[in-house]
Amino acid sequence: MAKKRRKQQNRSRNRPPSVATRTVERPRTGGPNAARTDATTAEQAGEAQPTEPTPQPRRRGPAAPQRPSAGPQRSRTEKKELARKEREAARRRMARAQRRRQLAWVAGLTVVVAAGVFLFTKPDASDHPTSLPGELTTEAPWDANAARSAARGRELGLPAEGTTMHEHANVQVFVHGTKEPVPTDIGINASKGTIQSIHTHDDTGTVHLESSESREFTLGEFFGVWGVRFTESCLGAYCNDDANTLRVFLNGDEVAGDPWGVQLDDRNVIVVTYGTQDELPDPIPSTFDFSSVPP
Repeated sequence: MAKKRRKQQNRSRNRPPSVATRTVERPRTGGPNAARTDATTAEQAGEAQPTEPTPQPRRRGPAAPQRPSAGPQRSRTEKKELARKEREAARRRMARAQRRRQLAWVAGLTVVVAAGVFLFTKPDASDHPTSLPGELTTEAPWDANAARSAARGRELGLPAEGTTMHEHANVQVFVHGTKEPVPTDIGINASKGTIQSIHTHDDTGTVHLESSESREFTLGEFFGVWGVRFTESCLGAYCNDDANTLRVFLNGDEVAGDPWGVQLDDRNVIVVTYGTQDELPDPIPSTFDFSSVPP
């Protein structure tokens, strides 16, 4: 046995070092030399086998995106039906868009037409009668001139007298610094039993607006019912010249432009003057005690 092991060891030393693996004879089990044989065999195996490198963990890149699972396969009939529904939905969308465009066009046309009608039919302060039945072009003072007040009311297009609207304004007239009376019963013809929606009950200048419909009344309409010429430049017989001017004040403030359209709103105080700058009332009246007016 010893001679055999020495032969094996000699053969192992004589082999070239490039051989990486050797076959080691399995030692026999048992016997007093088993432990020594095992140790020798392990030593020889350690010298013969090269050390293998420790395996490194393999690096993994980002996970590849998963492909979406294919949906259920449609039949040819189902595809045709789906395409038909898509075409029908597209037609409905187009029809809705066309209806919206048509509605917008109609709405725009309506606004334009309404604006045109308003512009051509709205009352204009300068669009008033140049003369009225029984109109006075004389010097002050002027009487109530009620004989033809109904005809003038119709010419002015005034609503009938009534109780739907009941308001009061105050009108004062000054000519060359003198306060002229605003007489009783302007717009009231007692002999014929007619009363206009604009009228007076006393000589305080209180103008009663008693109408069958609610609307705006103007200073020009009041003078129209009274039957006294009233324009942008004339009051009765008095017209503007180099020294004298017709002026109108509303609640103490002078009104620019044509005074015909000055509003007879409830509790307005309107002052009409004719003369020079020095003949203006000082101060210009701007208040009136409406509590004294009977309801």
